Amino acid sequence: MSAGGPAATVDREEKGGLRAAFGGLTTRGRSFLAAGVAAAVCAYVLGQADLLRVGLLLAVLPLVCTVVLYRTRYRVAGSRRLTPSRVPAGAEARVHLRMDNVSRLPTGLLMLQDRVPYVLGPRPRFVLDRVEAGGRREVSYRVRSDLRGRYPLGPLQLRLTDPFGMCELSRSFHAYDNLTVIPRTEPLPPVRLAGESSGYGDGRQRSLALAGEDDVIPRGYRHGDDLRRVHWRSTARYGELMVRREEQPQRARCTVLLDTRAVGYQGSGPDSAFEWAVSGAASALVHMLERGFSVRLLTDTGSSVPGEGADGFAGSTQESADSAGLMMDTLAVVDHSDGGGLSRAYDVLRGGNEGLLVAFFGDLNEEQATVAARMRQRSGGAVAFVLDSAEWAGGRTSARHEDRLRQLREAGWTALTVPPGTSLARLWQQAGQRRLGESQALGGAGFPGAPFSGAPGGAGTGTTGGWS
Repeated sequence: MSAGGPAATVDREEKGGLRAAFGGLTTRGRSFLAAGVAAAVCAYVLGQADLLRVGLLLAVLPLVCTVVLYRTRYRVAGSRRLTPSRVPAGAEARVHLRMDNVSRLPTGLLMLQDRVPYVLGPRPRFVLDRVEAGGRREVSYRVRSDLRGRYPLGPLQLRLTDPFGMCELSRSFHAYDNLTVIPRTEPLPPVRLAGESSGYGDGRQRSLALAGEDDVIPRGYRHGDDLRRVHWRSTARYGELMVRREEQPQRARCTVLLDTRAVGYQGSGPDSAFEWAVSGAASALVHMLERGFSVRLLTDTGSSVPGEGADGFAGSTQESADSAGLMMDTLAVVDHSDGGGLSRAYDVLRGGNEGLLVAFFGDLNEEQATVAARMRQRSGGAVAFVLDSAEWAGGRTSARHEDRLRQLREAGWTALTVPPGTSLARLWQQAGQRRLGESQALGGAGFPGAPFSGAPGGAGTGTTGGWS
């Protein structure tokens, strides 16, 4: 990733005229000018010609340096490269800057400065020696942020100075880059219920494609089709070469629901309940994608990422891989919503087969818990991590929080409370153990609360799935 734009001309035509150039006098240049004027006045009063010569020299030197620097034309091109351009919170990224002198004249002393937000650290400054015609200079610096977000880097600034340090002129490029700081993620343990290979568990469907298992419906021959797929009976019937239409198993689906309601969380900062929920959602997304699931991110506002197609899921492995970065970018900048309910998220879930549903909830009142309980009916399996703001604020778990957990569990959710500072990996393991115990107690299939058994929504098909 690079930025900086085309070559920039550092000359008198940029940013103001000669009057602005005199405004670039340094402290040394102003001191020389003031000393020269004072010496000239004293020479006139005292009648000392030699002192007048000294005064004129002191006053003229910064003026001449300013004019010469102002009329000097440099053409330099700047570029910026981030490695990587997307980093987890707390990790470092390196920024590489490159300056190319594309003019026929060597440059003088250049001072390079890049603008960065204060959360990434101090502004980096570099002094570049004389750059020969056609030459280049490369420098780099590191940035780091403990807060997720998208931070602009740039534009680059050049400061030109004369050999005596009497004047400095600043010039800026216009291009900038964005550094995306995504939430921290943690590896989750492989948890599997009732067997089934990863990525082909509950919610398994099949869709027509160009590769896979046989289907009895033929289609016309296309260039590149395997001749072993020719359907000779249909070829004889239609008088043209026909091949067996093929199908491809669609990957198991998983929806990660993130509750962003401002009323559901208290506090702020990297250790707040909301930041834990965001990091937990990111960890779940990465884990399920690694296990081969087709994953989407859903918030309480009803917005869905990636959102391809009518159901909001990516249609292929490549699309899911491409959408992973988009989902992480969304989590990098997600903030509290002004909404007070979960109805819009429920409306999105009503659309069809959701497969596995992994939710991260804040505080829930009775109405919101009722809506969340109904979400279970639209999924093949549902796991909820519920945060209690009172406990995260330093108090004890409220009775209302326990009631909401019980309400979700009665609806078929595998619901767990999230104590402050608990890792998601530990809760993930507990959720798997809890669900496995429920499945064994109830026979593993045929009951409304058993996820990963049959098709989503409780329609059993005799196959068992798993989440891991």
